[in-house]
Amino acid sequence: MRRASLVVVLLVVVAAYFLAPIVVDGRMNTVSATPLPTVSPEAMALHKSLFVADLHADQLLWGRDPLVHANRGHVDIPRLQAGNVALQVFSVVTKTPRGMNYDHNTGETDNILLLALLQRWPIATWRNLRARAVYQAQQLYDAAARSNGSLTVITTQKQFADFVARRATTPSLVGGVLAIEGLHALDGKLESVDTLFAAGFRMLGLTHFFDNEVAASAHGVTHAGITPFGRAVLQRMNALGMIADLAHASPQTVDEALALFPGPIVVSHTGVVGTCPGPRNLTDVQLQKIAAHGGVIGIGYWDAATCTIGVDAVIRAIMYAVKIVGADHVALGSDFDGGTHEPFDTSHLDVITDGLLKAGMSADDVRKIMGGNVGAFLAASLPHGGT
Repeated sequence: MRRASLVVVLLVVVAAYFLAPIVVDGRMNTVSATPLPTVSPEAMALHKSLFVADLHADQLLWGRDPLVHANRGHVDIPRLQAGNVALQVFSVVTKTPRGMNYDHNTGETDNILLLALLQRWPIATWRNLRARAVYQAQQLYDAAARSNGSLTVITTQKQFADFVARRATTPSLVGGVLAIEGLHALDGKLESVDTLFAAGFRMLGLTHFFDNEVAASAHGVTHAGITPFGRAVLQRMNALGMIADLAHASPQTVDEALALFPGPIVVSHTGVVGTCPGPRNLTDVQLQKIAAHGGVIGIGYWDAATCTIGVDAVIRAIMYAVKIVGADHVALGSDFDGGTHEPFDTSHLDVITDGLLKAGMSADDVRKIMGGNVGAFLAASLPHGGT
């Protein structure tokens, strides 16, 4: 009897071990039950003609096969294809603090370690943040290798141009660009910038939810700016032709990065204070400074970006940003699979096209917002190079 009980206990433990990541993913990456608006025939036709691009999703964190349509979360290749998404920036997360919030976090604790253990990541990733980044990047490359050409990881201007040409005749193709949230993933080593570049990363977010060796976070303790080490990191990024992402950065970090970094800058996923006040979102002045630098601003859909969950709130934020900086500097930055509650998943981005048209935006400006701006930005900002 004791042996039978022990077997049952072991089975429960094993089941919990394998099911825990699925349960966590399902609880953290959710979609609102509110019905979506009906998309007009005009919007549907326009959406099918668009080059749609999203500047930020954390799909690689959760152990889901990118090639398989999942019944949880927000992003995978089948759903990107259903939403006519041509280009997805896949960001990796290497560390988040316990009790994560938008106001005050320190970096002593590590939520991602438990997730790495439950998903059976390699031992090297347990304590090495750079190894976590490289491991997640490899998951995207592995998916691309298994995709029969439907997924392409893009790292150079030539690869991007070739992808755009191929997709013009094969609209089911999806391109992926690798990004990172927070340069604590450098593990304090300047040579790690080159390691990440070699692993395929082209967009580096300076900070995430806590201050690191490079810069201060909007959600950290110091609310300072870029460190001396961070200045060296920016110089190396510029030499390699990498893109700086100022999402999650403190106001001082934003100002200093704009002054110090001559290369391309984005804010991959954010809201705007004009429609949703909060430390996570950009002020009018910040929007204008980023636009003046030639940057692109990705507007998100989750509650902290828009204050309320729904298509109307997303449209309000986009329209407000366009009012402040013009249509050439605004894009989509969903934060899908970022532990977020969203009004829809990536298969339903036609509701944004529909909402923008109903708000009075021209078809040409809709084309820019939905992905044209990101396409033009990457065509000019990715490193030169061959295949």
